[in-house]
Amino acid sequence: MPSLTDEQRAALASVLAAGPKVRKLARRFEAAGHELYLVGGSVRDALLGELGNDLDYTTSARPDEIEALVRTVTRAVWDVGRAFGTIACRVTEDDGRDWLVEITTFRADSYADHTRKPEVVFGDHLGGDLVRRDFTVNAMALRTLDGELLDPFGGLGDLVARVIRTPAAAELSFSDDPLRMLRAARFTSQLGFEPDADVVSAMTAMASRITIVSAERIRDELVKLLLTDNPRPGLNLLVQTGLADIVLPELSALRMERDEHNRHKDVYEHTLTVLDQAIELEKSRGHAPDIVNRLAAIFHDVGKPKTRRFEPGGKVSFHHHDVVGAKLTTKRMQALKFSSEETKAVAKLVELHLRFHGYSDGEWTDAAVRRYVRDAGDQLERLHILTRSDCTTRNVRKAQSLRRAYEELEWRIDELAAQEELDAIRPDLDGTQIMALLGIPEGREVGQAYKFLLERRMEDGPLGEERAKRELLDWWAGRTANG
Repeated sequence: MPSLTDEQRAALASVLAAGPKVRKLARRFEAAGHELYLVGGSVRDALLGELGNDLDYTTSARPDEIEALVRTVTRAVWDVGRAFGTIACRVTEDDGRDWLVEITTFRADSYADHTRKPEVVFGDHLGGDLVRRDFTVNAMALRTLDGELLDPFGGLGDLVARVIRTPAAAELSFSDDPLRMLRAARFTSQLGFEPDADVVSAMTAMASRITIVSAERIRDELVKLLLTDNPRPGLNLLVQTGLADIVLPELSALRMERDEHNRHKDVYEHTLTVLDQAIELEKSRGHAPDIVNRLAAIFHDVGKPKTRRFEPGGKVSFHHHDVVGAKLTTKRMQALKFSSEETKAVAKLVELHLRFHGYSDGEWTDAAVRRYVRDAGDQLERLHILTRSDCTTRNVRKAQSLRRAYEELEWRIDELAAQEELDAIRPDLDGTQIMALLGIPEGREVGQAYKFLLERRMEDGPLGEERAKRELLDWWAGRTANG
């Protein structure tokens, strides 16, 4: 095992000295005759100098004993998974610092051949617990009693070498918990590490075993991957090993065969570039990592494989790939159990991602700007990010032209918004006023009148109540005269 650096020793020592109340908690377990170890990601992050306020421990105590001991230190205790051996608590130091602590009984869990839920077996020693951990860099433990680093599987060496490797044989590890294959992809992106050859080989051979894992757990792991600063390596690993064919087949399908004349760009690589650029725009525009934004980047062109046509004259077309892509997006996100709100937002962005290009070559009329804002609704900022990110051309002049055109559009939106409250575009008369003016009851005709006024609002901006009434009466009279 490589020797700890002075910085790493200091980092581990600082974790053990985290705070008086955390140390008190450790002493309570020791006094009760139980082993207690800081473990997993907490040790890994401490060694990387990136430990936050989350502390994960493993212990010989059973869940009821854990809870009883924890309650002697803090009243902020909750059950996050007693059946899995885990009790959580919040420890607040006198200086106001909060630690979020999870303590789990030594355990070993595995999946039967066709079940979606792991079987949990509590263990009696640390070695059995560490061997069931997903990767060696997460299979190190720090003994709270004396600060000794326990590293039976060479995690420190792999941390230094920046390698993703499993404590047990990769095939056995992934058979016990197939979700670890997705975690391998996530850590490849999150840590910037490389999976070793055995991990890649096992992921490829065992990809189909992911089907026994619930859609919700798969979704959560994909979200964690996409919310890293650099999802591309992890996504490439999923595609390379065939896991994406099962959990995100629309992404794999973007690797369409190029025709011999290379008459269209590599859609898969284009998609990953759009994702990279969307992440950079998130940061530059002051946004936190946004799963809707990143899913929209991933899905925006998924309609292309189904709509690709080779046209006379050598061109390649993807007519209506935005509409087809929105439907495919909805279907996949529903299968992965995303919320209805997230699904609708991403599908809307996919369907609208080409809207800008319909106007990019000409003047943006006020009516066109209003319609663009109305159609985007509460997704306007995300549509800005997606549309800007979708420019991946290497033609510098074309890229500059598109950038200027979109900057002009955003300026026009801001200008009109200041004048007209674009975020709440409505007709100048509401339904009650329409019924009173036309002398009609609720029904289809009110909706038609409302739609007419909305169109007039789009074309000419705010009409004012009196003008709106005149135009509505003229429209109604003409409609009545025409039968």
